[in-house]
Amino acid sequence: MKRPSKVAILTAGGLAPCLSTAIGGLIERYSEIAPDIEIICYKGGYKGLLLGDYFTVTPEVRESASLLYRYGGSAIKNSRVKLTNVKDCVKRGLVKEGEDPQKVAADQLVKDGVDVLHTIGGDDTNTAAADLAAFLQRNNYGLTVIGLPKTVDNDVFPIRQSLGAWTAAEQGAMYFQNVVNERSANPRMLIVHEVMGRNCGWLTAATAQMYRDMLDGDDFLPEIGIARENYDVHGVYIPEMEIDIPAEAARLKKIMDQVDNVNIFVSEGAGVESIVKQMEADGQAVPRDAFGHIKLDAVNPGAYFAKQFAAMIGAEKTLVQKSGYFARAAASNEEDLRLIKSCVDLAVECALRGEAGVIGHDEDKGGILRAIEFPRIKGGKPFDIEQDWFVEMLEEIGQPKGKKQQVSH
Repeated sequence: MKRPSKVAILTAGGLAPCLSTAIGGLIERYSEIAPDIEIICYKGGYKGLLLGDYFTVTPEVRESASLLYRYGGSAIKNSRVKLTNVKDCVKRGLVKEGEDPQKVAADQLVKDGVDVLHTIGGDDTNTAAADLAAFLQRNNYGLTVIGLPKTVDNDVFPIRQSLGAWTAAEQGAMYFQNVVNERSANPRMLIVHEVMGRNCGWLTAATAQMYRDMLDGDDFLPEIGIARENYDVHGVYIPEMEIDIPAEAARLKKIMDQVDNVNIFVSEGAGVESIVKQMEADGQAVPRDAFGHIKLDAVNPGAYFAKQFAAMIGAEKTLVQKSGYFARAAASNEEDLRLIKSCVDLAVECALRGEAGVIGHDEDKGGILRAIEFPRIKGGKPFDIEQDWFVEMLEEIGQPKGKKQQVSH
C-alpha cells in the first residue's frame, strides 16, 4: 500500500476521559514522524463524515496538540449515529431517502482524499467502523480504518483495558468523597451511588475499590462521629451478580442500626431486566436509542434500588446520586495517559503500513498490544467477579459474593 497522504479523525458515542487526549496524541505523533501527512477532523463523529463537515489541522494546532491532554470531552465533538440504521440516518437528515449511509460515508472519504480513518469510540463506534471497513474492502475503496477503544465500561472483547476507564473510576471515587458527607444531613440516611455500566460491572467495582483506597489514606475521629464505618461502602451491586434484595436488606439494616447510614454503589445496568419487565407489565413504553439500547436514564436503576431498600432498612431519607457525567467528562489521568500514548503510537505505525483494526492489548493473544481484527471486536464483555481484588473487597465490607448472573446483550 502507498504511504498515506491524508488521514482523518473522528470521535463518536458517549464521552470518556480519553477522547481529547487521543486526538491530541494522534496529531502529535503524526507531526513527530510524518509531518507531511495532512490531518482532518470530522465534526460530530459519523454525522460529520456523512455531511462532509470537517476542519483541517493547522500548523498552530500541531504545535499545541499536547494542550488537549488537559481537557475532557471531545475537542471535535461526538454524535450517536449508526451507519447501518438507514431509517434513523434518513430521519435525522444525514442522508437522503434511498441512499445507503455506508456508501455515502465511503464516497465522502474518497471525495475528501482520505487514506486512513481513525475512529475513537466504544463498541458501537468500532462496530460501525468494522461495518464501514468491510464495506470499503468489498467495494475496493482502498481505505484503511483504525479504531481506538473508548469506553468507561471497560467491556470490549478481546481488549484488556479500554481507554479512559481508569480515569472514570478515579473520578467516580472522588465524586463520592463529597457526596458521602450527605450522610450527616439526616438520621438513618441511605445514599445510592449509581455508576455507569450497562452490561458490565467493572466500573462500579473499580470505583468502589478506588474510593476505599482513598479512605485508607484518611484519618478518622470516631469519638465525634467521624468513623470509617460511616464513610465506607456497604454494598456493591453489578449486572454480573444475582442480587437477593431481601437478604441484602436484612444485612444493610443491621449496618443502618449500628452506624445510622448506609452507602451502596449500583451499576446503572444492575437489575435492568427486572425493571423493564415491570415497566412493560404496567403498559409503559421502554425508550431505546438508535442502536436499540434501552435508555437507562428512563429506567433509572438507582431509584429502583433506593425504593426497594429504603423501606426494608428503615431509611428516613434516601439520596440517589449519579457520577456518570462527572466522571466521563474528565481529562485523562496519568495511568490513562500512558495507555493512550502507547495505543496512539501504534495506531500511527499501523496507518503508515496500511494495517487496519482496533488498537488494544489482545487478551486472546497473551495481552500483546496490536491492531485487533475488526470482526473480533464485540461489546458487553462481563466483569469477572472471581477476581481476587473484588472478592477481597466484598469480604471486607461483609457482603456475600452471590452467584454469577448471565448478562443478556
